Amino acid sequence: MAGYRKLNRRSDQRKAMLRDLVTQLIIHERIETTETKAKELSRLIDKMVTLGKKNTLASRRQAAEVVRFIQTNEDNQNALQKLFDDIAPRFQERNGGYTRIMKLGPRRGDATEMAIIEFVE
Repeated sequence: MAGYRKLNRRSDQRKAMLRDLVTQLIIHERIETTETKAKELSRLIDKMVTLGKKNTLASRRQAAEVVRFIQTNEDNQNALQKLFDDIAPRFQERNGGYTRIMKLGPRRGDATEMAIIEFVE
């Protein structure tokens, strides 16, 4: 068994999609996606928050390999800055499980199971 889900994509497409989902979750703090993508996204975002809690130059560079430099709507900061300045300090006492996945039911059209993934408060 592999260590991850392939999501019916080539590796470059899968990596780009997951990078986009990580960035959007950091910016909006709650997104709706398929259940399978949400489960895979949860693994990545937990790693990013753990890097954010370290808050070293090395951890910022490692996180920058995954998180895209997209400006957020408020405070004129990008997604990486929001991860290190806003999101990671909220979970300083928590040792994992930074996200929750809530199932929504099947999507109309192709009956794919949908879910909402968000940060735990």
